[in-house]
Amino acid sequence: MDDIVLSDGDDQLFDLDYTPYGRKRPLSPCSDHLDYEDDREKLYLVPYRWWKEAQSGTADHIVGVLYSVSSDDESQSEIVLNLRKQEDYEKRNKVEEGVSGHQYALLNEALFFWSLKWYRYSYSKRAVKENWSLSIAADNFHDLFTLRIRLSFSPEADSLVVKIGLKDNLLDPFMRACCIFNTNSELLHIWDFSGQTSLFLLNEKVNFCNGFPGQPGKEILLELHVHGFSVSKKERNEEGEDLSNSLLSGIGYRGIGSLGLTGLQNLGNTCFMNSAMQCLVHTPQFVDYFLGDYRKDINYKNPLGMNGELALAFGELLRKLWTPGTMLVAPRKFKLKLAGFAPQFSGYNQHDSQEFLAFLLDGLHEDLNRVKCKPYIEVKDAEGRPDKEVAEEYWRNHLARNNSIVVDVCQGQYRSMLVCPVCKKVSVTFDPFMHLTLPLPSTMIRKITLKVLGTDGIMSPFESTVTVSKNGSLKDLTDALRVKCSLKNNETLLVAEIYQNRILRWLDDPFDSLTFIRDEDTLVAYRISKDSDASPLVMFSHDLSRDQLMMPSFFEGTAPSSKFFGVPLVATISDLSSGNNIRNQFLKLLKPLLKPVEDVVINDFDGDNDAMGIIGNENPKMEDAVSPSVSDSDAGPVSGTEDDSHVDDDFKFSLVVDKMESKEIKMNEPVLISGFTKWLEVRVYWPDKMIGKYDIESLSSLPEVFRSLPFTWKPQESISLYKCLEGFLQEEPLGPDDMWFCPSCKMHQQANKKLDLWRLPEILIIHLKRFSYSRMLKNKLETFVDFPIQDLDLSNYIAQQNSQPCNRYRLYAIINHYGGLGGGHYTAFVNLGHEEWYEFDDGSVRSVPEYSIKTSAAYVLFYTGVPPDV
Repeated sequence: MDDIVLSDGDDQLFDLDYTPYGRKRPLSPCSDHLDYEDDREKLYLVPYRWWKEAQSGTADHIVGVLYSVSSDDESQSEIVLNLRKQEDYEKRNKVEEGVSGHQYALLNEALFFWSLKWYRYSYSKRAVKENWSLSIAADNFHDLFTLRIRLSFSPEADSLVVKIGLKDNLLDPFMRACCIFNTNSELLHIWDFSGQTSLFLLNEKVNFCNGFPGQPGKEILLELHVHGFSVSKKERNEEGEDLSNSLLSGIGYRGIGSLGLTGLQNLGNTCFMNSAMQCLVHTPQFVDYFLGDYRKDINYKNPLGMNGELALAFGELLRKLWTPGTMLVAPRKFKLKLAGFAPQFSGYNQHDSQEFLAFLLDGLHEDLNRVKCKPYIEVKDAEGRPDKEVAEEYWRNHLARNNSIVVDVCQGQYRSMLVCPVCKKVSVTFDPFMHLTLPLPSTMIRKITLKVLGTDGIMSPFESTVTVSKNGSLKDLTDALRVKCSLKNNETLLVAEIYQNRILRWLDDPFDSLTFIRDEDTLVAYRISKDSDASPLVMFSHDLSRDQLMMPSFFEGTAPSSKFFGVPLVATISDLSSGNNIRNQFLKLLKPLLKPVEDVVINDFDGDNDAMGIIGNENPKMEDAVSPSVSDSDAGPVSGTEDDSHVDDDFKFSLVVDKMESKEIKMNEPVLISGFTKWLEVRVYWPDKMIGKYDIESLSSLPEVFRSLPFTWKPQESISLYKCLEGFLQEEPLGPDDMWFCPSCKMHQQANKKLDLWRLPEILIIHLKRFSYSRMLKNKLETFVDFPIQDLDLSNYIAQQNSQPCNRYRLYAIINHYGGLGGGHYTAFVNLGHEEWYEFDDGSVRSVPEYSIKTSAAYVLFYTGVPPDV
């Protein structure tokens, strides 16, 4: 008489799962209504001592059912085993002590994978201690194979009959089964810890008693997965003893060292999916959950989910990736289910890995939401109540509608505070988050380059670059410029946008958002005296038109008859009684641009005294010829009258009346304007003789707000992850497209927003915002972020102190992005424990040292909580 063991249906069977910091907890018992015809749970046969070793590492022990096994005469084409439940407790005790024969254990899928994980943990721990190699190349032996068995009930012998035939199996699995179930040498016992054979036996008895014809002889074809048996000749010792029952020693069961090191095939631009999947399927909490009885949580009626299809596809894929001996998996079925939940991921275009991750976690949550009917909850006013009380109320309300493994593990809570800039109304809410999107320095701030010009005729034009908040206001820009330019107390700045060498608009509202300024815009800042506020502002635009009678309109500046150039000059003029005042003020503004005489001679000499740049001064002194700062009389004709001998070489001026009309300004006549006006536009016509006298290049060069230099090498930027977190938590105004409706003002306001971390999740996912988008430009930031690996301490960043079980985290996975926006590639780094880091590059998996995982390609970081006592 031989024996076999499975779990008693009356015994409570627990899957071994883990809480955040390693404390074991029981899950729900295994299902007692398994449909053998449809969705049968996978069964695994392993050496009993192998299972006993794994179970000894836990405080929870599962009681199994002992079966004695007898074998009919084995033929060359079929093995027939009779399994009888052993009720003799004295014999059970002897078998448990290992007195008799070969002993095997039958496990369900959850227990099998849990034991494999336990062995891999022990194996890797010993491998690191003894410096073993954990490379995949050494684990090329597939020690898991499948047998197709026929199971039936024999009422005469009150036993289960198992038939293993050659017609149902290939030759190799059948021959291995012959070696395993050889009962000639000594007794055979099987322990059932799955609970399924007892259920089958019970169901068959009930059906037989009810008189269903043919039930006693009915055979059900099942798949039995056999693991841990080495039966080839090389695996036997000199006495011929099968070493399949040996405990883990040395390199032990090959394949355990490579457990979980399975690549994902690239189906065509699916690296974004593969990299994120590898990080999730190596998240310990997800591995324990999906290797266990996760199907009990599937919400088939959730209208926001996929009837459980996405969760089932994910669970199936995760189990394939953790199956021993598997080297490569093609995730076609999973991708198909994903596209059903998020159609944007259908096809084979490249996508953002973080966006995919967010959609996947949301889809898994909805499919596994334990709340079958979401209650309606009215949010109460939080005003006047303590933050802690309000936060707990928000969290309870959230859990009342959302309760899944994703919420348990990945969701935290932050406090959001809005302050109205007008009435100072404060609104506080507590919202859940799945991940933190941290801005990099280049996304938190913005560099703006513009040209600064004076209005006193002393300062030469110069370019200035200032750094401001990305979501700042015009006041932030002018304040930064004030400091950069060392502005005097009696000075102010006027900022204008230049388009086609004309002033397009004045930026005069200090509360205007800087988001309205594009990188390709051109800006000019004019230094104006505060004392001249009552005087009209005159804008001088430069024109090279030959036909001075043709006055093009404002929006026709590119017409052939008009050739505008340079930056408009600005001044305040209080006296408009004569056109000469306009001319003299313009010449004063040109003083800093006047070339030295030597430069004029070299560049413009044509034998004429006027070409010497000494118009109106026939006997110039040498110092006047050298100095660029000459008197007003040296810059042009003195009289400015029409009968002057140099009148054709002088500037001519016209006053822009409206978009379609201009009036010539006479030098000895007053400038006629209608009523009070804040500013005037004067068009200045430049003759050829004047072009050579002034530094036109300095006047014409106008930088863009942000000029990208893609081919210029620059040192790699570096920033701490903590700095990125501080940027995320700093107060900033809302964008113009994200205005807040103030309940007090009854208007949409550009409120100031402040975020604080309130409740931290067990798994903290951090998304580094490397990609920025504008109307005209897409950009990727290659900033190197220095992130902690072993100890990310958020104690100083959590608003709710002394309430978190732990504020420290350890890095266990990274999604990397290499390349640009158009042709990038995603990979993943995963830590399998004990300083074992691996790179998952689609189907390729290789070991990497820990020091190599910190790169500027890091895109999404995965952290797991560390217990306070570690």
